[in-house]
Amino acid sequence: MRLTKLLIFVLFAAGFVLAQDNKDKKTEFGWKKEAVGILNFSQTQFDNWTRGGENSWLIQADVNAKFIKDMPNYNWSSSAKLSYGMTQIGDEASKKAADEINLETAYTYKISESLNPYASATMRTQFTTGYDYSMDPKVAISAFMDPGFFTQSIGFSYTKGELLVTRLGAASKQTITSKYNGYADDPATTEIEKTKVQFGAESNTELKWKITETILFNSKLLLFSDFSSLNKVDVDWDNVFSAKIAEYIVVSYTFNLFYNHTFSKKRQIRQVLAVGLSYSLF
Repeated sequence: MRLTKLLIFVLFAAGFVLAQDNKDKKTEFGWKKEAVGILNFSQTQFDNWTRGGENSWLIQADVNAKFIKDMPNYNWSSSAKLSYGMTQIGDEASKKAADEINLETAYTYKISESLNPYASATMRTQFTTGYDYSMDPKVAISAFMDPGFFTQSIGFSYTKGELLVTRLGAASKQTITSKYNGYADDPATTEIEKTKVQFGAESNTELKWKITETILFNSKLLLFSDFSSLNKVDVDWDNVFSAKIAEYIVVSYTFNLFYNHTFSKKRQIRQVLAVGLSYSLF
């Protein structure tokens, strides 16, 4: 977890510096809405090629939307992240390359310029069945709302302009399952539990940095620790660098770090470098 600690430090340090640069920016109240759709596709094909390699293709679609109502006495922010992708290598069957549904809403009541109480709720699941391809034949291990993760949190948020928002509070986290009970079952009991409820502390930090007119860096770090085991911290960190090289063409680099001791004792990392089509829906 040394890498995780270093990256967390860098995120907060960058947010602090950028927030200082943004302190004099005038706030505009009202609705702010944005939704961007991205389609990435890559293909490799060989014909009578003697230097090795296999035919392959990958396609992935992403939609990121945000709705913010910022008023003098409150802020209501909702976001949606939808992602789905497929890939195929050689003669193997096609497999999922990405699958995510992530919804979030947060209400902040303003009592000061930067530090204010909030209440939030999140939901996370996937679109289609997930498989363990290390087994032969493949074995289904997850599906839509199986598991489904829900979190409710109350606490205080710190905001500095449009660049940095960080929240820290007490949270209730529910994991629900139907067929794939391993995500919620307690191995210490003889009964198979389909639902798990945890109470703990949650931190949610989001950094949105417009480096230039065409280069953006978005980072979102979620931390959760159960009160019964505060030394074990669940980490869900999404980072996206994107550069617009033409009106509808974007180059992006995505770095995801995920750690949950219930699923794996080791951190999980996903990196994607892609060129695709980007379109602002509104």
